[in-house]
Amino acid sequence: MTRPRITLDVFSDYVCPFCYLEAPEIDALAERFGDLVEIRWRAFELRPKPEPTLDPDGDYLHDIWERAVYPMAAQRGMTLRLPRLQPRSRLAHEATAWAETQETTHPGCTSALRWALFRGFFEESLDLADPEALVRVAQTLDLDGEALRQALAQGDFRPQVMADQQTARELGIGGVPGLRFSLDGEHAGVLEGAQPRRQLFLAVERLLDAMR
Repeated sequence: MTRPRITLDVFSDYVCPFCYLEAPEIDALAERFGDLVEIRWRAFELRPKPEPTLDPDGDYLHDIWERAVYPMAAQRGMTLRLPRLQPRSRLAHEATAWAETQETTHPGCTSALRWALFRGFFEESLDLADPEALVRVAQTLDLDGEALRQALAQGDFRPQVMADQQTARELGIGGVPGLRFSLDGEHAGVLEGAQPRRQLFLAVERLLDAMR
C-alpha cells in the first residue's frame, strides 16, 4: 500500500484544553481527506519535571478559561470544565503509545483512549498522573489493564514520548496544539494553536495543489 504523500503531525498535551478543542477538527480533516493524509498524534508534555505544574485555583487558569476556553468550547459545541487538579501528563502519553501496539487486536483503540483521556480530564478531572486511573480507563475500552500497568511501571514507552518531545523542539514548536505538515517527507509548514476546520482544510488543499 502506498503511503500518503501528505503527513500531519499533531503535537498535543492532555492538559491543554485547546488540544481537546482541536481534536474534533482533526477528526473532521481525517474524514474529509481520508487516505490522502496520514495523521500522527505526537506527545508534547507542557510541564515536564522539574517545571512546576499550574495552580488549578490560580488566577492564570481562571482568566484564560473565561477569556478563551469557554467561548471556544461554546462555539465548537463541546463541554469542558476547569479541572480540579493539574497533573503531569507524561504517563498519559505513555499509555497512548502503548495503545498503538494493541491496534492489531483492538482496531481504533488508540483514538478511543485518546478521546477518553481528554474527556476524563476536562469533564471529570481525571488524574492523568495516576497509573491506576489510566488502567481503569483502558479497561473500560476492553484493553488489557495489567499489560498497561506493567508497561507504565517499566517505562516501556517513555523513550517514544521523549523522542516526540525532542522532535517538537527541533521543529521550534513551543506550544500546543502544534500542527506540522509534511509533503513527501519534507517540512511544509507549522500551525500553532487551535485552528478552525476551514484553516486546516485550506492547508491540505494547498499541498494537494502543489502535488498536481
